[in-house]
Amino acid sequence: MLSASQLANRLARDAEAVCRHYLSAGRRSGNYWIVGDVANSKGRSLYVHLAGPRKGRWADTATAQFGDLLDLVRETCGLVDFRDVADEARRFLNEPQSNRGDASEDPPAERPVAERAQRLFRMTQALAGTLADNYLRQRGILRASLHPALRFHPSCYYRDLVTGQTSSYPALIAAVTDRFGKITGVHRTWLDPQGDGKAKVDDPRRALGGLLGNAVRFRFPVHGPVPVMAAGEGLESILSLAHMMPGMAMVSALTVNHLAAFRLPSGCMRLYIAADADAAGRHGIEGLSHRARALGILPLVLAPELGDFNDDLRRLGPARFTAHLRAQLTSEDARVFLPASDGREGRRG
Repeated sequence: MLSASQLANRLARDAEAVCRHYLSAGRRSGNYWIVGDVANSKGRSLYVHLAGPRKGRWADTATAQFGDLLDLVRETCGLVDFRDVADEARRFLNEPQSNRGDASEDPPAERPVAERAQRLFRMTQALAGTLADNYLRQRGILRASLHPALRFHPSCYYRDLVTGQTSSYPALIAAVTDRFGKITGVHRTWLDPQGDGKAKVDDPRRALGGLLGNAVRFRFPVHGPVPVMAAGEGLESILSLAHMMPGMAMVSALTVNHLAAFRLPSGCMRLYIAADADAAGRHGIEGLSHRARALGILPLVLAPELGDFNDDLRRLGPARFTAHLRAQLTSEDARVFLPASDGREGRRG
């Protein structure tokens, strides 16, 4: 039976065939396959290397997703358990399928990966006063240390996915949890040891573990209804909203596809979907909006003035940011979750 790395290498040999099958809305352009996103939308933000040393590697410039063709199979098919991903890849390659009834096989990969994520989170320390806290403060997020989901790792393992070389960097660690509060994964943002933003590596942000249906949660009760909440993609964008509306429950689903698949809580009446100002984000908005309406939840879109809400916070300032949010919230939610207006919010500071 082929291992994960062997499956990825076999898929890479036939990279264009893989793309034509799973990303049929795209097209070849030189040595790349170009398409909109892993949901097979039309567009140009996702590209797959079809030749050269990075053959079979892909990245989405709009969502910061990346990986090999095994990751691409997982994302395009909406799979979570690695065994399901491997079986789909074997089916495409006409390889023998795994025998799920054989008790001698290794257990599904998802459980140990979740355990690795939980172990990593246990190895972290409180955020306050750390390099990660300073990193977020530089981005205008001043009260991040109040969120239990955020921690700091002083020396987090990093592996270059192309060369295989390993190193370690300090990192901001965010816990991905299910609706019961159990950690199913972690999101890592590797940081420059000298405090100069993110680490100088190709992909300073990566998730580990089970993201599908889950999210990084802020001010989110484990028990009881959540009548009003906000959900979005990027961690720093949602943290910026949480900075301005600390009383509202919020989640960061981390990617467009995982936003569309987020499991909504019971008792929710209004859902604010935090959009980024790019075409790729529409997939997550539309998917989650459709599911919300099916559950009798009113979906409302919060749009930034600039690229994302962290851009709004840093470049427009809190007063103008507040005014922009106030115009998009219901009057009731504006009264509850935003500071009282002093009549100066719309002015540039």
